[in-house]
Amino acid sequence: MLQDKIAIVTGASRGIGRALALGLAGAGCHVVVAAKSTIPSEKLPGSIHTVAQEVETIGAQALPLQVDVRDEAQIEAMAAQTLERFGRIDILVNNAGALWWKPVVETPAKRFDLVMGVNARAAFLCSRAVLPTMTAQRWGHIVNLSPPLDLAIVPGRVAYAVSKLGMTLLTFGLAEEVRPHNIAVNSLWPVTIIESLASINHGLGTPAMWRKPDILVDCLLRLVRKDPATLTGQALLDEDFLRAEGVCDFGQYACVPGSHPPRVSWSALERPRFFAG
Repeated sequence: MLQDKIAIVTGASRGIGRALALGLAGAGCHVVVAAKSTIPSEKLPGSIHTVAQEVETIGAQALPLQVDVRDEAQIEAMAAQTLERFGRIDILVNNAGALWWKPVVETPAKRFDLVMGVNARAAFLCSRAVLPTMTAQRWGHIVNLSPPLDLAIVPGRVAYAVSKLGMTLLTFGLAEEVRPHNIAVNSLWPVTIIESLASINHGLGTPAMWRKPDILVDCLLRLVRKDPATLTGQALLDEDFLRAEGVCDFGQYACVPGSHPPRVSWSALERPRFFAG
């Protein structure tokens, strides 16, 4: 089903984005590895080139592209270069993200602009850039890494909430706009903390509370293997979606074998140190 499909993953140089890119490659997709990082560092391990090498080791083709998703011209160039190399675009994963968890009075304009630019605006522009080819081929999947419309996210995180819930509103609105063209648009979000640089560097719980990014990979692969007409316009939670798909063994995703990572609520999450990425 996914053999030789072409997937773009933003924020793919490390963490969840890297895992999603490698998962798609393992399923037969050729992958555009889009991110800002071109040189690994101690603080930010991984780059578009290291992940592209991993994709190619799996046996898929990779196109590493340096892309700042706040730049409209770079996004348009990403779509154009993908079409020049592969001739089509089948899957877009809007994974790149910026985080800022502070109250309104502690949110300078530049931080509001950052989360809006990397989250809501980038997802909008990346989606717009791939739609012409998806429409022409009458097949496509767009997946936004954004949460359901849960108002508990908002207090203490207003700028972040506006940007991430904006991505989910994009899911709902765009899904209806492109439904006649056989293009699916869905959001995907974890119910537990996922092991990543964010959870590690910002002390979001302990490893016993984390799941591996593999759970999001499995969700993504199940989503994009579906006929776009059969599932679109949904804000999906990873565990709930997999249970509906018949998955019962969630122990396989635990970072600490035998642990039972709890579902987390926004009100229970402590605010990490601020970061973008």
